[in-house]
Amino acid sequence: MSAHPVSHVIPEGAPRSGVIHIRYRHTERFTVVGNHLAQHEGLSAAAIGLAVYIQSLPDGVSVTAKALALRFREGERTVRRALNELESAGYLARPRLPVGGGRFATRTISYDKPGGVPGPGSDRDPGEPQPEAGPVPRPLRQRPVAPRPEPTGHATPSGAAAPATCAAPATPVGPAADLLARLRLADPRLMLSARDVHHLAPAVDTWLARAVAPDRITHTLTVNLPPERVPIHHPVRFLEYRLTAHLPPPLPAEGPSPPRSAPLITCDGCERAFRSHDPDEHCSDCREAADRPAA
Repeated sequence: MSAHPVSHVIPEGAPRSGVIHIRYRHTERFTVVGNHLAQHEGLSAAAIGLAVYIQSLPDGVSVTAKALALRFREGERTVRRALNELESAGYLARPRLPVGGGRFATRTISYDKPGGVPGPGSDRDPGEPQPEAGPVPRPLRQRPVAPRPEPTGHATPSGAAAPATCAAPATPVGPAADLLARLRLADPRLMLSARDVHHLAPAVDTWLARAVAPDRITHTLTVNLPPERVPIHHPVRFLEYRLTAHLPPPLPAEGPSPPRSAPLITCDGCERAFRSHDPDEHCSDCREAADRPAA
């Protein structure tokens, strides 16, 4: 129960039904939101709420789906759907901008009104946080990228370290690499990079070493996938889990083979058949008869 109960006084001339506004004039820490957003007929309540929250933040604060899901009780899927709504309605733009070294970063641009242009006080750096009373979330800092040296045509002097270059990984080869590369034919969501194939190939080699057919491995990795409308954001982690969780045990070691029985041969003395590994051996009766005169 509140320590200071509020007396709900209805102003004179107020309507008998519907909402009644008790206005308050804010003098600090407030955000102006247009009715085109607050009363948008095509946006969901989650999208309107996220748009108001994003417009109240200073520049430089992370507004990715993961960061917003940590801030609110809605799940990451609901947040992503709301961000897509705002981008389709023109309240957000998420272009990919080069940061140097062949890398790109996604920047989120929030529009107070779709199609609007920056006002007179918007000529500062978008990455610089605006002053505001009270604590604000810590903005993300972007790592500076060192300028690439211009080629001079001279050889590197002895003893000097050559500039480090990020070489593309070589194309993996082998039965395991071929199996992993063909997974995208079964489902486009299982597209793997060359680095991912290098990472998963040893696990597939373990399956092959345990006498599992390649088509059986492919079936294990592609069966019972999520519905087609559900994206697989990290296929390498998804496949790594299945290769680890469903790994069959190794085959048991084979025991010693039983001794092979001797073949049937015919005795040269009495034409009787008996078993022996020596083709020139006689039967036991003939051997006894041959031993009697000698005795």
